[in-house]
Amino acid sequence: MACKSPVLRPAHDKIPPMQQSLEKLRKFFRLEHGNGYNNTAIIGGLAKMLDYWEGEARADDLTEEVIQAVVQRLRSYESLSPTSRADALKGLWKRIGETYPEVGQKQQSQTPTTPRPAPQSAPKPASDKPADSQPQPAPRPRPAAPARSDVVPGAKTSATPAALNAALTVLQGVGPRHAETLKQLGLHTLGDMLYYFPRRYEDYSQLKPIKSIWYGEQLTVLGMIQSVALRPIRGGKAQVVEAILTDGTGSLRLTWFNQPWVANRLKATDQITVSGKVEQYLGKLIMNNPDFEPVEAENLHTNRIVPIYPLAEKITQKWLRNLMGQVINYWAPSVADPLPESVRKSAGLMPLGEALIQAHFPKTQDSLKAARARLAFDEIFYLQVGVLRQKRDWKSVEARVFEVDNAWFGARISALPFMLTEAQQHALADIRNDLKSGKPMNRLLQGDVGSGKTVVAALAAAMIVSHGAQAAIMSPTSILAEQHYRNFVKLLAGENGVLQEGQIRLLVGDTPEAEKNEINEKLAAGEVKIVIGTHSLIEDPVTFQDLQFAVIDEQHRFGVDQRAALRQKGNNPHLLVMTATPIPRSLALTLYGDLDLSIMDEMPAGRQPINTYVLRPQERERAFTLIRSQIKDGRQTFIIYPLIEESDKIEARAAVDDYETLSKEIFPDLKLGLLHGRMKPAEKDEAMLKFRDRQYDILVSTTVVEVGVDVPNATVMLIEGADRFGLAQLHQLRGRVGRGSAQSYCLLIPTHEDATENERLQAMAESNDGFVLAERDLQQRGPGEFLGTRQSGYGSGLRMASLTDVALIEKARAQAQTLFEQDADLSQPDHALLSEAFGRFWGMTGKGDVS
Repeated sequence: MACKSPVLRPAHDKIPPMQQSLEKLRKFFRLEHGNGYNNTAIIGGLAKMLDYWEGEARADDLTEEVIQAVVQRLRSYESLSPTSRADALKGLWKRIGETYPEVGQKQQSQTPTTPRPAPQSAPKPASDKPADSQPQPAPRPRPAAPARSDVVPGAKTSATPAALNAALTVLQGVGPRHAETLKQLGLHTLGDMLYYFPRRYEDYSQLKPIKSIWYGEQLTVLGMIQSVALRPIRGGKAQVVEAILTDGTGSLRLTWFNQPWVANRLKATDQITVSGKVEQYLGKLIMNNPDFEPVEAENLHTNRIVPIYPLAEKITQKWLRNLMGQVINYWAPSVADPLPESVRKSAGLMPLGEALIQAHFPKTQDSLKAARARLAFDEIFYLQVGVLRQKRDWKSVEARVFEVDNAWFGARISALPFMLTEAQQHALADIRNDLKSGKPMNRLLQGDVGSGKTVVAALAAAMIVSHGAQAAIMSPTSILAEQHYRNFVKLLAGENGVLQEGQIRLLVGDTPEAEKNEINEKLAAGEVKIVIGTHSLIEDPVTFQDLQFAVIDEQHRFGVDQRAALRQKGNNPHLLVMTATPIPRSLALTLYGDLDLSIMDEMPAGRQPINTYVLRPQERERAFTLIRSQIKDGRQTFIIYPLIEESDKIEARAAVDDYETLSKEIFPDLKLGLLHGRMKPAEKDEAMLKFRDRQYDILVSTTVVEVGVDVPNATVMLIEGADRFGLAQLHQLRGRVGRGSAQSYCLLIPTHEDATENERLQAMAESNDGFVLAERDLQQRGPGEFLGTRQSGYGSGLRMASLTDVALIEKARAQAQTLFEQDADLSQPDHALLSEAFGRFWGMTGKGDVS
């Protein structure tokens, strides 16, 4: 039996205006009804709308009872059956209608119908290749149901043709079999295809002859395969495909490591294009692992820019390009542009429809650049409006004031066994101002490895507990939580402290059940003032009498939902987020615009810079000599690998394999430990603790030590395959040593000798400043290193925007701020389409409140 829509009751003659937040709720409930209650009204599930809806509801002055009812119901929605979901939404809407009568007076909409595509005008070809290789106009489907909300990010609005929600089988040459294959690419509807952008382009008007290419260039070369060979390397453990490409002006060597299938794809006399970076080996120019495509004869003499799309099995580039041509040329001009004309003119942007056409089939490099700039602007603009709204929503509620006088604060500082740096003092001043503002603190404390963030967090917690309230410190791992626990007890408990040792407790997964129960009881009773733990702090048994301060360490290891759950344990508690990953300014503006920022860019006195050296692979014995001498002096060493075990696809050394060699052949007289991500949590903790307690001289590990305990006695960090890491990660790994007063060393050994000139490795040798390295890493590798969990939604949501483009970010941020000052809720009539697109962008990308 069909489920009834939760939107009920006929309209009366006069309908009072419905609050915007309720109107959005009604819209998404209708979409969910139309989708058969399969939790797809928003990608990621209905609960994702809470990321922005909760703030809008409070801005609309909805009662807290209604807000919490919606929050609780939608958070559990995913776990319900479709029938139960229908009942849940109907019951929730009825409850809202009892509080807000105007809700029940909205006219019931017709149940959405399933789109019926037009019949095919021609038989569909059985092969993957359509009869005509030129793009043809797509047949217009019959009027379809209202568009799904998860189709076109940031553009699909109520003014966009509903036919874009039609299935791909309406296209000539696409039957059920092809449609299933296209689903592997995430292509379900015509609207999906508009935003399925090429991964790169081949510009046949700007091809270079081989004789004119230079080392370091990133380019595309056209030529003929002269020879192909597959040979074993590393004693038969790996394989390399080598090919010679010639174009009459010169030849270029191509290599593919551990990709033997390439040898079957390439044949002598094949004409192909290869794209990649020109490198050098033994004085000759080469390309390692380049992209390659067979040349289509019709493209050779057109001098046009040809899009290259990501493919799936059984889909050819030519066939997909023809299909994209049908859809883009016919439907892109019909897409409504949600960006106000005033913003487009001010920012100098092309219309959305034209941008979609030029992004797929550009006429010139300039038009491609302008199209990508327009689409990238939209993404950053929506992102900026969202973080501005989050910041406003966070500050829109009241928080308890925690003010301490200068005498109390001075006494706490004087009791420390060391002097605070100026950066620490500035951060504490920011926190004191936040705590006495009457608004919830929402601050990101960004400090380099070893800059003393824990001390700042501990003193902030002391300000809270001195007023009788409670604080929670949440760490990504049990071992890091234990380290914080020891530091907090040392800093805050005892003779000169503000608490007794029993008022600071550690609560992790390994805590005995009886002790967990005791801690939970004392938290509920208010006897425990500071609790330090991991995810266990947000689980149901943990309740607080008066949680007013939450610290989240290494925030990129935590998700949005976890932070929200922690915040709900208290009544608008103050939040301090700490990260040891230096974040470049452009990235901080984009991803953390909703947080206030404190930067700690100064190291405590007595810390020596870590001497960093890049060694060639054949100089490995030099590294072993240094390690032996340091261990002889009573020190310890980390040896880091990019892989756990050897891989057929990646040519790099691996931890498990080399551990055997190191322990039996290289250092048979020393004690070695092994640590990697496949070990059980208890095994990982045991290995790390044994190393900390000096039961191991050397810890052989993967990057799981990137966030780990302090081992002040460790003075050597040897990183194998160092060219496989980004600068931010290399810097984090280097930060595991140099925690004491002794001189420390970081040794970087790349996979191949050629990589010793690698820019990232040379940058590491030149600088110990994490902020300098972060800016360089952003330019070289893009934002992935910094994004982590906060934007596991951001990464997939930003299809065109590059977070290295500071000028674009500044432009979009300025436009977003101007618009936000005029219409923060996007409630003005001329912003209706923009409001829809904004909501859909945030719902689709899964981004949410950092809290």
